[in-house]
Amino acid sequence: MKNLIVFALLLAVSTTFAQVKLEGVVRDSIGDPLELANVIAINQDTQKLDAYGITNPDGRYKLSVEKNAKYNIQVSYIGMRTGQAEVITKESAIIQDFVLVEDNTLDAVELVYEMPVTIKGDTIVYNADSFKSGTERKLGDVLDKLPGVEINDDGEIEVEGVKVGKVMVEGKEFFDGDSKLATQNIPANAIDKVEVLKNYAEVGQLGGVTNNQDNIAINIRLKQGKKNFWFGNVTAGGGTSDNDLLYLFQPKLFYYSPEYSINVIGDLNNIGEIAFTRRDYFNFTGGFRAPSRSSGTNIDLGSNNLGFLSLQNNRAKNINTKFGAANFSYSPKPTLDLSGFAILLSNRTDLTEISDVQFLDDASRDENKESNTRQRSDMAMLKFSAKYKPNGSNQLDYDVLARTSKESQDQFVLSSRVGDVSELESSSPFSINQT
Repeated sequence: MKNLIVFALLLAVSTTFAQVKLEGVVRDSIGDPLELANVIAINQDTQKLDAYGITNPDGRYKLSVEKNAKYNIQVSYIGMRTGQAEVITKESAIIQDFVLVEDNTLDAVELVYEMPVTIKGDTIVYNADSFKSGTERKLGDVLDKLPGVEINDDGEIEVEGVKVGKVMVEGKEFFDGDSKLATQNIPANAIDKVEVLKNYAEVGQLGGVTNNQDNIAINIRLKQGKKNFWFGNVTAGGGTSDNDLLYLFQPKLFYYSPEYSINVIGDLNNIGEIAFTRRDYFNFTGGFRAPSRSSGTNIDLGSNNLGFLSLQNNRAKNINTKFGAANFSYSPKPTLDLSGFAILLSNRTDLTEISDVQFLDDASRDENKESNTRQRSDMAMLKFSAKYKPNGSNQLDYDVLARTSKESQDQFVLSSRVGDVSELESSSPFSINQT
């Protein structure tokens, strides 16, 4: 039995989703519908924001809330007094309309309320604090609570069913825009706003002449006080098992300023936790593809990787993982941006399988077999990017990406029928691409 004590700064929490529809129309005092009014539902028992909505051009809204619950529904619109209503949900849908009146005392009131969601053209801005319960640990925990945003089984972000192609923090790419690294590592308590950028164009000059309908980016705005100094968290732990000492060390540190940013992520453990899998490595592309992706220079030798035996973490005899990643961005002047990252991944996995096969009709065919497998994988990836944009009509980009890996799988089979069989595989592919 393995015993492990882990010290962490934050804990994750699960969420539940509602099933009852609450809808209606928001109008002004003369009966005209109000478009883009904010409608929120606050659960009176938990005092949490369970749902929000924005009215369409007809002033209509629709929320999904929990059954058999009591809510305070608040409707806000610039220049209007906030409308409120107490609603008790049951098993069927509820219709609740609102009429807002002008607030003539607005000049004498200090406005302290911040709308949970605002829309500016193709940009949707979520106020993260409006959706937090205080128990979120990572960016992924926050995104799971934003309406229309979800994390799929691969840890990637989807907005209204469309995969997000790039993630930025304060306008700077986070590990080339990889969404999985962002959702699992950016601390939730550092997030102020989440900006969803629809129809995002990688090259601004081509924004009006290319189809960017499926290009969605997310930009994370940090809270005041999370800029110009280091922040993050460190998880560490140790323990014992029957045969080995157990350890876990996971530092995640971030620094952001207007001129440059540095992100460092590490993971060292022997308890079977894998921060970055071989699949993640080979699927790591980083952001949107350039319009002229066929240009440049490509060197690709032995790109095929080994077909490692599939396994679950808790079914391996031993798993030892080492992972390190660093990302930087630097803007020496407003017209020039430099960025890059390095990812190092090392895994050692031992598997043992013992089987006994007995035949009722012929005992001479019985077989006792033991299989021992040792997998070793060392991978590295480095990228450097430069963007020079002297004015709104000209832009020059340069990218170079290098990958290298060294993998081996040694399998030794001891069989009472066929004897000893040894199978040794190895591969050392690398590639260099520049555009």
